[in-house]
Amino acid sequence: MKAFDRRSARARRHARIRKHISGTPERPRLVVSRTLGNIQGQIIDDTRGTTLLGLSSLCKEIDSKDKKKIEVSKEVGKMLAEKARKKGIEKIVFDRNGYIFHGRVKAFADGAREGGLQF
Repeated sequence: MKAFDRRSARARRHARIRKHISGTPERPRLVVSRTLGNIQGQIIDDTRGTTLLGLSSLCKEIDSKDKKKIEVSKEVGKMLAEKARKKGIEKIVFDRNGYIFHGRVKAFADGAREGGLQF
């Protein structure tokens, strides 16, 4: 018997969530993805299967030196929201990608809300 596997547990949660969440042209899906050191967000239209916009903490526009990961996550969320509003996207559906809505994922969502996106 295999011990608890975090990766497969997150994949199961994500699959369960995705049954109910889908992005449309009017309300695209904002999906957050994180690694141990970085965070990224993508705005996706699921009806066409296209990514409308994406941003990562690895971008040159984001200054992540001497900042905590939560601060960087909030900054990435805010900058992604600003770029989305320039493209005419105001309302989105938030997809936490199976991660617990806590810590960096919550900071990312708060930054996106501060930037003007409505969930």
